[in-house]
Amino acid sequence: MLTQLVLSAGLLLAAASCARPEQVLPPPNLLSKEEITALLIEFHLLESRIESSRLSPDSARALFQIMHRDVLWQHKLKESDSTFEHSYRYYAMNGKDLDGIYATVIDSLAAREKKMGTKPLPPHH
Repeated sequence: MLTQLVLSAGLLLAAASCARPEQVLPPPNLLSKEEITALLIEFHLLESRIESSRLSPDSARALFQIMHRDVLWQHKLKESDSTFEHSYRYYAMNGKDLDGIYATVIDSLAAREKKMGTKPLPPHH
């Protein structure tokens, strides 16, 4: 009886472990949380500057793409190797990681906004 119980428990544990989603493996050249945080801050500041420039949507999109590439280049990254995208996707799959990264991004942007003395934008609905 005890053997059957142990065997049943073992089978249940094995089945449960098979049902869990696989752990996401980090991509090669994974950016650290600090690196991806710094990039996200720069991208959000860039987006804000472009939005306030009052360019047409097509011109704004083209300018953002060029400047986005420049930011990556300044961080010694190439758009073609997708290091940023792969790293972002990895952290997104680990939800707590991305939540922490964005909490830091938001805190940094809020501190910059406070330092500049500008009023925060209303939340999007």
